[in-house]
Amino acid sequence: MLSVGTPLLWSLFGGFVVVALILDFFAMNKQGAHKVSIGEALLWTLVWVAASFAFVAFLWWQLGGLGPDPAAQALAKTKAIEFVTGYLVEKALAVDNIFVFLMLFTYFAVPPEFQKRALMIGILAALVLRGALILVGAWLISEFHWVLYVFGAFLVFTGLKMWLAAGKEAELDDNPALKWVRRSFKISPSYDGEKFFTRFNGKSMATPLLVVVLLIGIVDVVFAVDSIPAIFAITTDPFIVLTSNVFAILGLRAMYFLLAGVHEKFHLLPYGLSLVLVLIGAKMLMIDFYKIPVEWSLGATGIILVITMILSLLIKPKSSTPRGAFPFEGKDPEKTPDQH
Repeated sequence: MLSVGTPLLWSLFGGFVVVALILDFFAMNKQGAHKVSIGEALLWTLVWVAASFAFVAFLWWQLGGLGPDPAAQALAKTKAIEFVTGYLVEKALAVDNIFVFLMLFTYFAVPPEFQKRALMIGILAALVLRGALILVGAWLISEFHWVLYVFGAFLVFTGLKMWLAAGKEAELDDNPALKWVRRSFKISPSYDGEKFFTRFNGKSMATPLLVVVLLIGIVDVVFAVDSIPAIFAITTDPFIVLTSNVFAILGLRAMYFLLAGVHEKFHLLPYGLSLVLVLIGAKMLMIDFYKIPVEWSLGATGIILVITMILSLLIKPKSSTPRGAFPFEGKDPEKTPDQH
């Protein structure tokens, strides 16, 4: 499969991600457990967005965007637009992740000062798992062209399913992942700071924070099954697919704290996301008959999301009763999770 990813570009990208994660962990440990303010979340969101666009500007320059060769200029422009489109689509689909993360934190009554670490570790695991999924997807497409049609049909189906599920309150009690965690671990009835394991009545148990981290990782992999085929509809270049995905995920934690307090204002956004998935799925299904320009995909995605957000502000959401239920509160800690 053709790719613009040279050893130099791969090395620079990998080095940037490693350094960014190290600095992020260092800053998190230095700050300690604390509630993330809107101002802090906005600052870090802007930092990650700026880093993403700085990267695509460097990529455009590296590919010859300013050079004398018209072919190199065209390639640089195409790859830059592919990156921005993929980044925007992944950012938009990540909003759905954020709503689920919010539901998890509410369900498990995670104290605000512990949420930052839980998201950081969960997202780090998601980076590794998404990288593996992208490599597998790239290999499948390079070996079996018809996989593109499977991805396209899956995206259309997922978009229609998301439209039908929009506005309905999700339930965690019957979630298979949560049931597996409860069967696999003895879980303490309360938190112990930011620890993942603690001792309760002389027994070693997992804290609810570990359960949340595991579920965050599982949730992101489930969402990756939708989002990764979506970006392959935009470009099949593994370098662009991976870099746009990673940059979108790196800013996910900051975006969560930025949107967590205002998520109800954009209650119609799932409808917009469903339309984006159907649009991208249709684009993939028509790839051998008519190739929709990536600029059109970028413009249509942006227009759909903007219109959906504006309508969300104009149309009041239906009132709903928040769950806020901590599933282990008031339970007998001597019982196993199955008995809870």
